[in-house]
Amino acid sequence: MAILSKSNVPQFSVDVYQNEFLPEGGREVNAIVTVTSTGGGTTGSRMLPGAGAATANAGVVIMVDCSGSMEYPPTKMRNARDATAVAIDAIRDGVAFAVVAGTHQAREVYPANGGLAVADPATRAQAKQALRKLTAGGGTAIGTWLTLADRLLGASDVSIRHGILLTDGRNEHEKPEDLRAALDRCSGSFTCDARGVGTDWEVKELTGIASALLGSVDIVADPAGLAADFRSMMENAMGKEIADVSLRLWTPQGSEIAFVKQVAPTVEDLTARRTESGPRSGDYPTGSWGDESRDYHVAVRVPAAGVGQEMLAARLLLVLPQPDGSPQSLAQGLVRAVWTDDMAASTRINPQVAHYTGQAELAQVIQQGLEARKSGDMDGATAKLGRAVQLASASGNEDTAKLLAKVVDVVDAASGTVRLKARVADADEMTLETRSTKTVRVKK
Repeated sequence: MAILSKSNVPQFSVDVYQNEFLPEGGREVNAIVTVTSTGGGTTGSRMLPGAGAATANAGVVIMVDCSGSMEYPPTKMRNARDATAVAIDAIRDGVAFAVVAGTHQAREVYPANGGLAVADPATRAQAKQALRKLTAGGGTAIGTWLTLADRLLGASDVSIRHGILLTDGRNEHEKPEDLRAALDRCSGSFTCDARGVGTDWEVKELTGIASALLGSVDIVADPAGLAADFRSMMENAMGKEIADVSLRLWTPQGSEIAFVKQVAPTVEDLTARRTESGPRSGDYPTGSWGDESRDYHVAVRVPAAGVGQEMLAARLLLVLPQPDGSPQSLAQGLVRAVWTDDMAASTRINPQVAHYTGQAELAQVIQQGLEARKSGDMDGATAKLGRAVQLASASGNEDTAKLLAKVVDVVDAASGTVRLKARVADADEMTLETRSTKTVRVKK
């Protein structure tokens, strides 16, 4: 473990778990990298750039779906207004914020001056008053909502930028490429948590938004649950202390990164998000951090070598950009490769690597199984969801096992023997799909 942070800022540490031993000619090294951020003051002495969500250095925009479908049933719009009011109450003094009403276009509801308001008792009261005027009507063009949020956050002098997005329907009033273009513009500018209320929205659409913007996604099947969920989301956003942290990976000549995936608390493939940061090195975005721990699976391809040789396969750095563009190192770790003729050593799978390989497969087979079920391939759905039940049981992922049990009848979890249920509630199927990427930590 290496800790390179200063006092009065979040303290970052990196732990690397791997079996460094390879057989003669072996070429792939796998490691689980645990990144932990703890403590860190937000007042007092000089802080790192981007630290301090409790100060005016943070901004949040709440995007509320106000399309016509939000009026059915009428309680849905009322629940959305109430939930937004609860979220506003959870915004800390000094944090900049705005509320956007989203239909086929985006409109700033509060402060409605093309910028952000600074949270205090007066502005929170004014914002909640403005919510009362929200009514349902119009279409859905989420790209316009995100674009406005990006403009509002970008015009404010804040370094921790966050969005909360609520929708109840599909993005039917703009082309998919328009939404994609908006996400490309917003990626790296702010993080965004997305919530789907009811069961008429598209899971892949919303998970794509949250994935692109490094946020969370979930279903709120019953609109009555929105207030508690919004409060939790906002409190989590207010706990972020440092923004724009990247995982920088350097590899020696002849080596290359095969993939980088976040594997806890959710599975998120970061491989394609690499940006080159220098000779033989690239940065992978991790977003904003508070007091938390995340796990990453890093796979490195190394040159084949003979018994007795060893090498540094990769060097890992957590970096934070400073105002002058130079990187501030927060923590580091090393991935090694050692070639051996000891069969027991070279075939041993590290427990952390094995666990998260299974969790990534679990997410994949759930999505494949549900897709097969929708297309009418019941044999394929049974096989994939049976494998999901087996993996969830073996890894102790009880939450996912419970969700699977609402879609299949489990005959034998250990062998993955299941029967598809004849009838499955839309909410149950969508909940399983939405939460399929949630993982459990490896048991140390």
